[in-house]
Amino acid sequence: MATSSKAKKKTVRLASGRKRARQDVKLNSANTALRSKFRTVIKNVQKAVTAGDKAKAADLFKTAQAVIDSVADKGIFHKNKAARHKSRLSAKIKALAA
Repeated sequence: MATSSKAKKKTVRLASGRKRARQDVKLNSANTALRSKFRTVIKNVQKAVTAGDKAKAADLFKTAQAVIDSVADKGIFHKNKAARHKSRLSAKIKALAA
């Protein structure tokens, strides 16, 4: 059976529904970009920690905090998830000193 993995989309009849569909596409791409940026900054800090470079890790963590907070403020991730990521990254950087 040759069925596609994507579900068939229904066409919206009302003008307000069509507008909502257009807005959703735009919003979805913006959210995807922010989610990707969130993951990237976390990976960059983790790579610096793995390499053992405390100064670079601390510098990257400062920039990562702003990105993590902005993603949480926009509601893409829950604020507790953002806090958890920041806490764990901070603990890893502090562990490098020991």
